[in-house]
Amino acid sequence: MEKYYLFLVLAFISEVLGTISGFGSSILFVPMAALFFDFKTVLGITAVFHVFSNLSKIVLFRKGIDKQIVLKLGLPAVIAVIAGAYLTTYLPVAAIELSMNIVLILLALYLMFNFNKTIKKTDANLYLGGAASGFIAGLAGTGGAIRGITLAAFQLPKDIFIATSAVIDLGVDTGRAVVYVSNGYFKKEHLLLIPFLIGIGMLGSYTGKLILLRTSELIFRYLVLAVIIITSLFQLFQMF
Repeated sequence: MEKYYLFLVLAFISEVLGTISGFGSSILFVPMAALFFDFKTVLGITAVFHVFSNLSKIVLFRKGIDKQIVLKLGLPAVIAVIAGAYLTTYLPVAAIELSMNIVLILLALYLMFNFNKTIKKTDANLYLGGAASGFIAGLAGTGGAIRGITLAAFQLPKDIFIATSAVIDLGVDTGRAVVYVSNGYFKKEHLLLIPFLIGIGMLGSYTGKLILLRTSELIFRYLVLAVIIITSLFQLFQMF
């Protein structure tokens, strides 16, 4: 039972930091949950948890939703996440995670040292960013960092960044949750975690919002990139 207490505490911390960084807690939650559960169970719990987590963020940041980005980044993400989820039993996930983390670190460093440079908010860039983040989310359990890189490159205000990312993430997580649950990744013994995960999603998102009210746009942007670098390095360290 102590294992679950520690798991829930770390889940709360992941949710707060995920809200502050703007692209959800999966990039922190997945490696943390892997300390307690096997990989497929982690995928199932993460997807179910994030459905409630993203609903909380949508309610808290609903005024910042950019419908155009949601459609152009979100639809490719939802389609790609289903493909990635189905491929979890066939592709070498470890190799994909290794490549993804290295690319994310390089991209985040580039944006950090070229902070005034932006990527044009074109349809092609939105479609590509959405498809890539969705596919990796389905395959490796976390695609928020790729979506975060895409949104950070557009230099969106923090409210729009968080709200828009949460709406897209809700579609992605709902899609993969259906696949994972149908494949038995979310076991019956974990149903007791659902009320706690709902509470953590709400409380963690609200706590993150309170912190963001005292955070400038500049600090927020650097924070997004810093979290991507730190978590990618952590995941690389775990792999070796």
